[in-house]
Amino acid sequence: MAVEPEGTPCWADAMFTDVEGAKSFYGDVLGWTFGESSSEFGHYTQAYANGKAVAAVVPPMPGQEGQSAWCLYLASPDAAATAAKIRDNGGEVLMEPMQVGDFGSMALARDPGGVVFGVWQAGQHEGFEARATPGAYCWAEVFTRDPAKSDTFFPAVFPYRVKQMQDDAIDFALYDLGADPVLGRMKMTDDFPPEVPPYLNVYFTVEDCDAAVAKATERGAILRFGPMTSPFGRFAALSDPQGASFSVIDVKTTEGEMPKFSDATA
Repeated sequence: MAVEPEGTPCWADAMFTDVEGAKSFYGDVLGWTFGESSSEFGHYTQAYANGKAVAAVVPPMPGQEGQSAWCLYLASPDAAATAAKIRDNGGEVLMEPMQVGDFGSMALARDPGGVVFGVWQAGQHEGFEARATPGAYCWAEVFTRDPAKSDTFFPAVFPYRVKQMQDDAIDFALYDLGADPVLGRMKMTDDFPPEVPPYLNVYFTVEDCDAAVAKATERGAILRFGPMTSPFGRFAALSDPQGASFSVIDVKTTEGEMPKFSDATA
């Protein structure tokens, strides 16, 4: 598997105070199995779907305890150069680029609108070993109250082109790499309580959206939106029992016509 092009979502992980609880929950809902925890790297534990690495869970470092959240990493050929671009364009580097053994280098950052994301410069660990198959990452969207800031910042840091959905009711855009959309961007409306910070919403693929929602809510998750069928698939948004937001999508069940997008004017 080749190293992903710059700006491609390439990995996801989350910190959980109760790692065993998270493993049990996601094992049930997404069918994940887990590798050995790596004590050398803060008990980082990889998750697998059908034997392919799809995500990781990790306990918080001392003093880092807080709200659990999924972090999406965007591929970079040079984490230090990307960190400089983040700063130059009004973002904040939360964790300076750091070498993680032979696996690669990582950094954590926040866009000017408050969206936290990761940067990954691949070494031996190139990222997701599967995508858009049951249990694997499928898609992600930047949820922000300040779309103009995100639409300016992300294409300045990564080689994205912004395409705006032609819909007066919803402020939604796509960030394309070449001809391929790799991220969505959604404006957070007043439906979102003010205490909910901007975030990157990660979608995991499931065989059956309704069955996944039923299993998740039985296990203590909160259903935030859906299930709803769209031209992209049947999906729902959830918060897991430890408060981390994520979505599930069945990409085979679709309905309606694909929306139209146009190049956003810079």
